[in-house]
Amino acid sequence: MSQPASNILDHINSPDDLKKLDVKQLPQVCDELRRFIINALSCNPGHFGASLGVVELTVALHYVFNTPYDKLIWDVGHQAYGHKILTGRRDAFVTNRKYHGISGFPNIFESPYDAFGVGHSSTSVSAALGMAIASQLRGETDRSVVAVIGDGSLTGGMAFEALNNMASSNPDMLVVLNDNNMAIDKVTGGMSQYLVDIATSKAYNKFRSKATSAIDRWNGIGGSAHKFITKFNNSIKNFVSRQSNIFEGLNIRYFGPVDGHDVIYLASVLRDLKRIRGPKILHVITVKGKGFTPAEENQTAWHAVGERFDVVTGKRLAKASTGPRPPKFQDVFGHTIVELAERNPRILGITPAMPTGCSLNIMMEKMPDRAFDVGIAEQHAVTFAAGLAVSGFVPFCNIYSTFAQRAYDQIIHDVALQRLNVVICLDRAGLVGADGATHHGAFDIAALRPIPNLTIASPADEVELRNLMYTAQLPDRGPFVIRYPRGSGTIVDWRRPMTEIAVGRGRCLRPGTDVALLTLGPIGMRVAPLADTLAAEGISVAHYDMRFAKPLDEEMLHDVLRRFGRVLTVEDGVLTGGIGTAVLEFASLHGYSARIRRIGLPDRFVEHGSVDELYAECGMDNASIAQAIRQLAAER
Repeated sequence: MSQPASNILDHINSPDDLKKLDVKQLPQVCDELRRFIINALSCNPGHFGASLGVVELTVALHYVFNTPYDKLIWDVGHQAYGHKILTGRRDAFVTNRKYHGISGFPNIFESPYDAFGVGHSSTSVSAALGMAIASQLRGETDRSVVAVIGDGSLTGGMAFEALNNMASSNPDMLVVLNDNNMAIDKVTGGMSQYLVDIATSKAYNKFRSKATSAIDRWNGIGGSAHKFITKFNNSIKNFVSRQSNIFEGLNIRYFGPVDGHDVIYLASVLRDLKRIRGPKILHVITVKGKGFTPAEENQTAWHAVGERFDVVTGKRLAKASTGPRPPKFQDVFGHTIVELAERNPRILGITPAMPTGCSLNIMMEKMPDRAFDVGIAEQHAVTFAAGLAVSGFVPFCNIYSTFAQRAYDQIIHDVALQRLNVVICLDRAGLVGADGATHHGAFDIAALRPIPNLTIASPADEVELRNLMYTAQLPDRGPFVIRYPRGSGTIVDWRRPMTEIAVGRGRCLRPGTDVALLTLGPIGMRVAPLADTLAAEGISVAHYDMRFAKPLDEEMLHDVLRRFGRVLTVEDGVLTGGIGTAVLEFASLHGYSARIRRIGLPDRFVEHGSVDELYAECGMDNASIAQAIRQLAAER
C-alpha cells in the first residue's frame, strides 16, 4: 500500500528539520508518523505495537534534544521505528528487516543517531551511564544522555544493577521509563504493580507536583540546608503516599507520571528536565499499539506481526492455504508440556517473559499454579529452576537461545555443577531470520558443549521433540538441554504416543556407500532430499541424524569413520566449537584419517534477512551442501 501524502513528515529528513517546526505542529507530525508506521508494516511486517506507543515520546525527544550529539538509547530496540524514520531513514524504511536493508533494531553501524546497539533488553541504563560518565570525564557539560527503557525491560536485573550504580555515580543523565505495563505479554511482578500504584495514587501525585515545584524554588539554597530540605520533602512525600519511592530512595530524582501521548506537554517537560543536572527519571504512561484499535485491544498479538494486514480492519492477509501445515515447534512444546504435566505432578514450567512466544501460555492457562513467567530475567529463571529441582520438582525452563546467553554462569554453576534435573528448552535455536544478529541462536552448541554433566539434544522433527521432552523428565536424567528452531517442522500428524530416546544415541536415516552426511536437528530434514538428488548422479550418501551434541554417539561415529573416508557435517550453529568440531576431535582422538568437511555458520555475526537468504549467504543452502558432497565424492 502506498503511503498517504504528508504535509510535514515528507520534509523531515533529520531532527534538525523537526526543530524548525512550531511546537503546535508536533501533534500533526505524530499523526503522520503513526500512520506512516502502520502503512509501512501492513506491507512489510515487523514489530508493531511498541513503536506506535512511543510516537509522541519519540517526536518530543528529538524536538528537545540535540541528537546525535546528545545520546539517545532505546531499550528495547523494537521501540525505535519512529526514531529511525525521523533520523534520515524514512525512504529506506521499506527495507526494514529485509536482506541487506535496515535493521529492525538500533545499530551503531547504521546511523550516528543509533547511539547504542539494542536487541536484547534491560541494557540501556548501563550503556547510558557509561556514556554519561565518559562525558563527565571529558568535561562535556553540554551533552545530554537519555535512556528510554520500556516494554517490561525494567524487570531485567541488569537494569536494577545500573540504577544502583547510577545512584552512587551521580551522572548527569535522564532515564525515561516508558510504562505501558507490557512486555510481549502483560508484565508480571512487584515492579509492575509498584508502577501502577505510583500512576494511580492521586494523593501522592498531587502532593508530589507541589513538592517538586517547591524544591525547584529552593534550588538557590546552598549546602547542607538544601540537602536537609530535600530529604525532609521526600520524607513527607513518602508519608503521604504510604510507600517509599524506590527511585528517590536511590537519590535519583523522580518526575511523573505524565501522559506519554501529549506531545506538547512532553516537550515542555523534557525541556525543563534538560536544564536540571544530575540523575533523574521521567515516568511516562503510554498505551502499546496506540492509534491502531486492534493493536490496543490485543497488545500481545500485535507486539509483532508476521503477515501483511488491512490497515482499516486489522485483518491479517495470510497467504493462501496449500493444505494442512505442520505446527510450530514452540506450539508442540506448549501442548506436550501440558500432556507430560498431567502425567507427572513434579513437572513445572518457567519462562522469562516469553509465555506466548514459547507457548508456555498454554500451560499457564490450564495449570496456572504450575507455570511461571518470571519477567525479563534469564539468570533468575535458571537459578529459580535449580531451586525447584533441588527440591524434587522437574522444571522445564524455556528460554530463547539468544537470551540464554545471559544465563551462562547460572547454567554452569547452579544447574550443571549440581547435576540438577532442570530441562532447559532453547527455542529459536539457529537462524531466526529478520530479527538478525542479536537474535540468531548461533552459539548455544559451542557455548554449552564444554560444560560437564549436560545432555544436549536437538530434535529433527516434532515427534522427536516430544520424545526428547518425555525422555528429559524421566528419573535421574540430570541437566538436559533441548534446542529447536523457530517455525514449523515437517510432520503434520505429530500427536503420537511418546517414547524414550536412548541418551547419546543417534540414528541412520539412509544408508549409503560414498559419503557420510552427519546432521544435528531440523536442518537434517531440510537437507534429506539431497540424497535422492545425488543418487541420480551416481553418488551414494549415507545420512545420519546425530540427535545429541553431548554425549556423542561414539558407537555410531566409530562405525562411520571406519566405513567412510569422506564425511560432511552440517549444523545450524557456529562452526567454531560446534558439532563438526566435536566430530573432528573424536576422529583425532581415535586416530581416524577420514576427510571431514564442516558446514555451519561462519565466524562472524550474520545479519538479518529471510532464513533462505541467510543460508545461501553462509553456504548452508541445499545447493551449496550438494556441491560440497560432490567435491568430497570426487576426492580420492
